[in-house]
Formats: sequence, C-alpha cells, structure tokens
Amino acid sequence: MALLIDIGHEGWMTNDEVRDVILDALPGSDVRTRAGIGDPAEITMLACSTLDPDLPAQLPNLALVQKLGAGVETIVNHPALPPQARVARLKPMEPAREIAEWALTYMLRDQRQLLRFAAAQSRAEWAPVAPRETRKTRAAVLGLGHIGATTARLLRDIGFVTTGWSSSPKDIDGVTCLHGPDALPALLGEQDYVVAILPSTEGTRDLFDAAMLSHMKPGAVLLNAGRGDLIDEDALLAALGAGLGGAVLDVTRTEPLPADSPLWSHPGVTITPHVSGWHLGDALDDVAENFRRLAAGEPLLHEVDRSRGY
Repeated sequence: MALLIDIGHEGWMTNDEVRDVILDALPGSDVRTRAGIGDPAEITMLACSTLDPDLPAQLPNLALVQKLGAGVETIVNHPALPPQARVARLKPMEPAREIAEWALTYMLRDQRQLLRFAAAQSRAEWAPVAPRETRKTRAAVLGLGHIGATTARLLRDIGFVTTGWSSSPKDIDGVTCLHGPDALPALLGEQDYVVAILPSTEGTRDLFDAAMLSHMKPGAVLLNAGRGDLIDEDALLAALGAGLGGAVLDVTRTEPLPADSPLWSHPGVTITPHVSGWHLGDALDDVAENFRRLAAGEPLLHEVDRSRGY
C-alpha cells in the first residue's frame, strides 16, 4: 500500500512538504509524490487539493481520495473516480478560525467605516462618522458545520445579534438557529450581514439567484467563503445595482477570477483570492491517520457520503 501526494495546484504547500509531515507521523511508510510515483498499481490512497482529471484512471487500486481541505464537490462528482473509491475530507480547527476571522475582518471594516475614512484621508479631509453599533447589528451564518459554527460563535462573542441557518436542525448556545428552505427568505430580509459557508450540492448551487437575492435587506452585505457556485454572479451584479449594500467574495464560480469579470471593478465588491482559510495546522496528522486506518480496515476520519456530496 502506498500513499500518493498530489496537491494539484501551485501557490500553497508543496507535495514534498506534505510528504515530510506524513512521514514524521508514520515513519517508514510508503509515501510518494507525483514526481516519483513508481508503480501506480501500488497506490491505494491519494491526498490532493485539486484532483487531476487524468489521475484516477492511472491508479487501478485507488481506495481512498483524501481531500486536503473541506470542500469535496469536485472530487465526489469526478467522472473518472470509480464508485468504490471512498472520499474523506479534513475538519481542521486552524482554517475554521481563519475563515471566521476573515468574515469578522470585513464586517468590522464596514462597522467602523474604514473605507469611508480611507477615502477621506486621500482627500486630506477630517470627516468624523459614527461607527455602527454591533449590538444592534444582525448577522447570519449560512451553513452550521464545523466552519460555520465556529464563525457563528465568534460573531456571537463579538456582540452581533447572530442567527444561523442550515439544512437540518442545529443548536448553538447564544445563536438563533433556523433550518430548512422555507426559513431562509424571511431570515435574509432581517440581516445586515450574511456569511455563506455552505458546500456545493444540488440544493445549494445557485442558491443566491435573483429571487433569493431580492429577499435580502437593502444595504446588506453578502460574504461568501463557501463555494463560488452558491451565487449567480450576474444576479449579484444586478442586485448590487438595486440596493444590495455590497459583496465580499473569497470564492468565485471560475478561479482564478477572469481578468475581464465585472466583479473586479465593481465598487460594491471586494475580492480575496480564496485565502480565507489557509493554514491546516495539525490536520495533516489526520491524513496520516487515515492512511493507517485504511491499511488496518478501520473506520475513516471525516469520510464523505458521496451520494450527498459532503
């Protein structure tokens, strides 16, 4: 049995860095990178961030794909992944905290009028404006899994009037938790900020279409750190022209965002290049543990239901 590391894109960790962490946890294990793949028939587990379209067909005994992150929609829907191959994801605390901090950063930017003050400074203009009162500001987190629940708790602790929404019932102390599609439109109409941290599934793709965006409170800000296909980007641009206050997007439908996208230049849109949750912390230990468990025939950590997509 061998584990292959193939992150699948540049600008993050390297394959060698991940391999070294796994070998520290499991000394003597057969851990390979794409540069030294050896006999593909010996590989039973693949750890990746982006799954190469051509790779599954080259690994006849692939039993497990370990996503180096949370979102698995491109893996579970991969046309070349055999049905018997299992999929697992990571649930690390470090990027969950970072995503919560990302949302809070941009919410406080607006609460404290920072863009207004930066513009005034460029004009050498002393122009006091009162900050918005957090205790009177409503914020909703859509998606109350590991990351969403962490975000909701942080916003609650800062003092926002915090509501959470999910597909199934959840219970978070100090957070009003709603669930089901019928609850969402009215919820959106009450919120000053909406933070989307949802997976890409049949039920969430294009969730924010023109109809759903029309329910949002005038002047509200939509923040998306979930998946880019949650939002119909043409509908978002139209909504911004019709009273939506702004959008902060860490993910987009096409990444990298094409240079000719109108999202880049729209004054109501802030783009961050999929960096809200960056560091994995000690989560690579779970990759090593799943390699051990796969070999031992034990239940995996954070296995995904491929039929549900998460």
